[in-house]
Amino acid sequence: MASLRIGFIGAGNMAQALAKGFISSGLAKPQNVTASCPPTDQHLLQQMKQLLGCATTHDNREVASTSDVVVVCVKPTIVGRVLQELRPCVTPDRPLVTSVALGVTLSSMEAALPPEARVMRIMPNTPALVQHGASVFTRGTHTTPEDAELTQKMLSAVGQCDEVPETFLDAVTGLSGAGPAYMYLVVEALADGGVRMGLPRDLAQRLAAQTMMGAAKMVLSTGKHPGQLKDEVCSPGGCTIQGVQVLEDAGLRSALISAVHTAAAASVTMGRKQPVPSPPLAPPSPTTSSPTPPTPHRRAPFFPPAARPQRAPQPFAPF
Repeated sequence: MASLRIGFIGAGNMAQALAKGFISSGLAKPQNVTASCPPTDQHLLQQMKQLLGCATTHDNREVASTSDVVVVCVKPTIVGRVLQELRPCVTPDRPLVTSVALGVTLSSMEAALPPEARVMRIMPNTPALVQHGASVFTRGTHTTPEDAELTQKMLSAVGQCDEVPETFLDAVTGLSGAGPAYMYLVVEALADGGVRMGLPRDLAQRLAAQTMMGAAKMVLSTGKHPGQLKDEVCSPGGCTIQGVQVLEDAGLRSALISAVHTAAAASVTMGRKQPVPSPPLAPPSPTTSSPTPPTPHRRAPFFPPAARPQRAPQPFAPF
């Protein structure tokens, strides 16, 4: 698996997070990872080259022609242009083309690439940078079971991974895609509470972050419902249940539910705004039939002055 050749179109935060995760986990060697982006983003390529040892280029087609898997990590508005550029390099055999772009559907990707191109949509999140990502993927029409197995291995190398239907991706965006930001806000607020009670900032932040990580580990490891785990911490009449009551009164639960709903709805809206990439137009086929004669111009009917319709005078309307 270390011989797997992975190419990134785009070298921003998500590309760097995935590349670091793939290399750190041993899934790919640094020399087998290539990234490309425009010369205006040369500093991003420098980061990937210096920090990870990746190969870099400004030629997207070079990445596609030398990779087993291509990960498109560019803004949704330019995915269509990128796929058109990659089209001559994509065959049914290789590479497998994956995209993290929000709202760019499998059908639109397949329409922009050659027939029987193998495509996937993947939805990782930024904790993939530390191999604790929460990722999902969904398959295109022509992918194989081996493609799904490979994608599962790739994303599992940087955290937890599940296969889902494409219809789930907007909800996933609102939950795990945006979720790290929600959790950072909670960690910051808990740390602020510790500081308010006299703890040093660095200690309060470490305690808050470790508490969140430990609580998440308890949910994943025990299989217990979060509500049951919460009840196990809340002693009757104790300080914890009093703190929980404050959070309930403040609407924390409802706020988080609404945050997921709003972010998912925004994902749906943004997806509708994405242009659908179209394949290149085929040249017109020759024909032996005679050309269609032009439609004759029709003049508007003529009314003699006496026969013209008269408009009734309109009363003057003062300002």
